[in-house]
Amino acid sequence: MFAGKEVKVLLKGQAKECFIELKKRDDKEAQMMLKSICRIIDLLKYNPQFGDPIRKQLIPEDFKIMGIQNLYRAELSNFWRMLYTIEGNNVEIFLFVLSIVDHKEYNQLFGYK
Repeated sequence: MFAGKEVKVLLKGQAKECFIELKKRDDKEAQMMLKSICRIIDLLKYNPQFGDPIRKQLIPEDFKIMGIQNLYRAELSNFWRMLYTIEGNNVEIFLFVLSIVDHKEYNQLFGYK
């Protein structure tokens, strides 16, 4: 609950695929990433604005095409990032996790060198 509203966290697209792939793996790194992702999801249920907001001008074009108005970044272990957006109504808040990427993919997504 956040501000008297139920918070639901949903994985979409690339984030869902990445999560499923990590669950299939049995190595230490995959298990550490899954634990980190689940920890952040639990934190987001109590504070949807836990992550760092990304300025609207910096939101990648791929997300803007999807109609994303706000984007947040949460740090995961091993320099991975989780990107999510917040939507809501009078009753509940939805957090859509859009991307779970490593540092290299994150830099490519935002055009960093």
